[in-house]
Amino acid sequence: IMLHSTLALSLLLIAVTSNLAMAIKKEKRAPQTLSRGWGDEITWVQTYEEGLYQAKKSNKPLMVIHHLEDCQYCQALKKAFAENEEIQEMAENNFIMLNLMHETTDKNLSPDGQYVPRIMFVDPSLTVRADITGRYSNRLYTYEPQDMMFLIENMKKALRLIQTEL
Repeated sequence: IMLHSTLALSLLLIAVTSNLAMAIKKEKRAPQTLSRGWGDEITWVQTYEEGLYQAKKSNKPLMVIHHLEDCQYCQALKKAFAENEEIQEMAENNFIMLNLMHETTDKNLSPDGQYVPRIMFVDPSLTVRADITGRYSNRLYTYEPQDMMFLIENMKKALRLIQTEL
């Protein structure tokens, strides 16, 4: 009888543990809708307005990624962005993050046009940092998969500018 109840108990334990593991896995995947593949560990805000509010409140810069689902350049950038540990870690800890598949009414977020992908930074004083640009003179705020080191430098710049200017 002792063996039987031990077996029953361990089976119960296994069932509970695997259910728990599944629940935890589900929990981890929950933000997927807002992350849209840019990084599931990152807390994403839903709207630009919410992003501005959070940036001001937390004194962190807001990073806005404009992209479209059916844009191959966006897909390539997203993959590089999601696979870069340093970017993911900084995005998770030091930035308010927003990825948008539509334009905002804030014209400051499209100083040189409404192309995708483009990444812009807004500091906690709610100033769009038009001075933090990528490598390309024809599309100032675009990045390509091979530009991740450049994006990291710009993320660091966005963080530095807060400390020096505010």
